[in-house]
Amino acid sequence: MNIKSFVIESIDEMKNKVTWPSYSFLQNSAVLVIVASILFALLIGVIDLGFENLMKWFYDLF
Repeated sequence: MNIKSFVIESIDEMKNKVTWPSYSFLQNSAVLVIVASILFALLIGVIDLGFENLMKWFYDLF
C-alpha cells in the first residue's frame, strides 16, 4: 500500500463510512462539558480552600 492509496482510502472512509454527530448534539455536548468543567473547578477550589485553612489553623497552633 503506497501513500497515495492510503490517503484516497482515508478520505473515502471519512466521507462515506464515518457517522458524524449532528450540530445540535455537538452543541449540547459542548455545554455539558463546560458545565461539568466549571463544577469540577469549583469543587477543587473549595477543597483547596478548606485544605489551606486547615493548614493555617494547624501551623498557628505551634
